[in-house]
Amino acid sequence: MLQLEGTKCSFLFCLGICVLICSAIYLKAKISSAPAAQQIFVSCRPFPQYCTALLTRGEETEWQRRDCLGEGYFLSSQLNCSRMVKELHFITSPLSREEEEYPLAFIITIHKELEMFARLFRAIYAPQNVYCIHVDDKSPLQYKTAVQRLAACFPNVFLSSVSEKVTYAGFSRLKADINCMRDLVKSPVRWKRVINLCGQDFPIKSNLELVRYMQSSKWRDRNMTPGIKQPSSMRYRTQTQHREIRGSHVAPRGKGHKKGPPPHKVQIYFGTAYYSLTRPFVDFVLQSQVARDLLEWSKDTYSPDEHYWVTLNHIKGYYIRDICIYGLEDLQWIIDKNSMFANKFETKTSPGALDCLEQWHRQKVLQQAEVPIQPEWQLAIETNKVPNASRGPS
Repeated sequence: MLQLEGTKCSFLFCLGICVLICSAIYLKAKISSAPAAQQIFVSCRPFPQYCTALLTRGEETEWQRRDCLGEGYFLSSQLNCSRMVKELHFITSPLSREEEEYPLAFIITIHKELEMFARLFRAIYAPQNVYCIHVDDKSPLQYKTAVQRLAACFPNVFLSSVSEKVTYAGFSRLKADINCMRDLVKSPVRWKRVINLCGQDFPIKSNLELVRYMQSSKWRDRNMTPGIKQPSSMRYRTQTQHREIRGSHVAPRGKGHKKGPPPHKVQIYFGTAYYSLTRPFVDFVLQSQVARDLLEWSKDTYSPDEHYWVTLNHIKGYYIRDICIYGLEDLQWIIDKNSMFANKFETKTSPGALDCLEQWHRQKVLQQAEVPIQPEWQLAIETNKVPNASRGPS
């Protein structure tokens, strides 16, 4: 009997050891499968020396970037919304009554560069606004999932209900914006104007400056649609039928495929695809028979987004804007020019330029705020420079 009891105790002891070993192996495997800090955060690039003059207010001041991110952050399946909002330094309260009473809508069309999109989105995000993101239907599933996960963290952000397989210069590019407009007019946010952007744009004006600019005497109740009467060099775009090879390119149909005149005898104008439109004008675009007929007529034209908005606007009319991939040396010119947005930036081509402009923009936004600044809204920490040891007492 004693021998049996001893065997039983030995068995239970061994079983306990096995359970502990298995638990340790499981926990180790679980921890190793979680995204490690170094996979989420990348080492911060220091601000380029050229950038210092734009950011510092005096000789003894410098800025140290915080929590620099890699794309792995957004691809993590364990992304936590409340943690992400803090770690990415999103501004979570309206910064002034003026902005709160004039909410904006944004349409952002994207297909690549997840980090670049996230930095643009962070720069323009405000809780009183509303954002429709159109992700190109041919983008990789991993990319779409990451954007969807990011959007789901904000009640005023959503993906377009209909996604187009966008072709450069094709009708699908114009359709992407219209799909978002149809979604935005259903939003509970009573936005005043809509601005369209691509994922490689970056703001120059703060949200407050945008609101004030759009309510200025020059632009109040007017649309911003850059353009001129269609020059003769561009008439082939709308006088010859084109066909869109979905997801690839747009090609002319060839001789004998001439287009008829535009509907309702409208004068065709030519410009860029960028705009800032009033809400009543968006209603006109979606409901007017003239707008619908022009949209249908534009289906087989080349790059219809470059004539559609400006042509409709010139039924009543107005104008503003420009394009390039910017580097550090362009920043002072961009800031002095004081446009609404600048296009284009790439994180791989000139990362320092975006780092610098992003911090300059956030500094300006927070300096203009009329509410207490939350520490987590800061993208960089202001520090004092180490005094020069070679200097004697003054």
